Amino acid sequence: MRLGITTRLFIAILATAALTVLLVSAASRWNFERGFLGYLNELAVERMDTVLPRLVQAYAEQRDWRFLGDPARPWYKLLRPLPGEPLPPGGIDAALPPDLTGALSRLGLLDDRQRWVAGYRNISMAMQHRAVVVDGRTVGWLVLAPFQSVADGGDQRFVIGQWHTTLVAAVVAVLLAALIAWWVARRLLAPVRQIAAATHQVMNGRHDVRVPAEGSDEVGQLARDFNRMAQTLARNEELRRAFIADVSHELRTPLAVLRGELEALEDGIRPLDRAAVASLQGEVRQLGKLVDDLYELALSDVGALSYVMEPLDLGSLLGRVCGTHQPAFESAGLRFSVALPREPVIVEADAMRLQQLLDNLLANSRRHTQAPGEVRLALTQDDLHARIDLHDSAPGLPDAQLPRLFERFFRAESSRNRATGGAGLGLAIARNIVVAHGGAIAARASPLGGLRIEVQLPRARASSS
Repeated sequence: MRLGITTRLFIAILATAALTVLLVSAASRWNFERGFLGYLNELAVERMDTVLPRLVQAYAEQRDWRFLGDPARPWYKLLRPLPGEPLPPGGIDAALPPDLTGALSRLGLLDDRQRWVAGYRNISMAMQHRAVVVDGRTVGWLVLAPFQSVADGGDQRFVIGQWHTTLVAAVVAVLLAALIAWWVARRLLAPVRQIAAATHQVMNGRHDVRVPAEGSDEVGQLARDFNRMAQTLARNEELRRAFIADVSHELRTPLAVLRGELEALEDGIRPLDRAAVASLQGEVRQLGKLVDDLYELALSDVGALSYVMEPLDLGSLLGRVCGTHQPAFESAGLRFSVALPREPVIVEADAMRLQQLLDNLLANSRRHTQAPGEVRLALTQDDLHARIDLHDSAPGLPDAQLPRLFERFFRAESSRNRATGGAGLGLAIARNIVVAHGGAIAARASPLGGLRIEVQLPRARASSS
């Protein structure tokens, strides 16, 4: 079974918290036991120092250790007095409070030759010991066997209680960590789940779906990027549908004319003469031009147009192209002027593609400028760029339509229609050519009353000697 990201994040946070609690609990238990053992041993040493005077007093009275022999009751009676308390009037047999730590059970007595006499047997002089001195003579040794674990002491129930308390605290901490991990996992991943669900809807064609973009963190940025992506996809889908509709319309119109002409010829309504053939050829040429433009546009969209970049003088190229267009402008009743700099303007470009660009721009201005009118072309340069400015006179375009001028099949209602020719692909191809050269193209209102097309191309880098 595949676990969701929320479950995995919950498990990761909970496992981290549980491991932390486990390590802290283990460290606390180890530190407690270590400190508690030291505490028990300190109490045992204090008890040993309390018992020592009583051993001295008992030996001074008995003058021998044989009174501690079997039964061992006299030995344990000696160990039971409280710290600092003298022997009771009843002697060593008097009943005194018991030792609750179990320290006294680890005390043993050696004689002056370090032989065991009474008490705990597993003792040696390597352990804590005190000399029993009577009248200036060492008559024995009181030895304490240290506690090695808490289980050896008399306070095991206290330790168990502490361990139970620690265990309860650890369980509560793990439960609290689980609650926090659950809340954090759901809170942090809720936007991600929304984006995932919206992505599935976009995959199913719902390009209008949006997700709330809140916060300035990575998740908020992801939501904003998703919304922009969905908006771009919706726009591309609209363009795709418009493109298909426009292509269908542009192809259907000349085909309908051809069909009508052929049917008229077939029915004998129109005679088969030079005029009829010329009309058919005109429609075929228009249809062929449309197909060629679509092919060029498709190639430029995918970057498949071939470009041979080499240094060339842009001013010289403009002069030649404008010279070929001059008669067409004069025939259309338009004044056409060109301003070129005296010095060369060198750019790294494909001469054939730039000529195609200029042909499209000049033909567009000629078709959509009313006579009598004026068209001006100027070439300037700065340290980084060469700039071509193409101005024409009325009619112009509303400012709202200028950004769409380079869209395929776009025509303004007032001036761009089939009566003036063109399918609305020339400027789209021109834009792709400019972009392929690393430049930029823009449309603005012209002081002459029409359009201003500005093309900016990077100048060629000077070769180093």
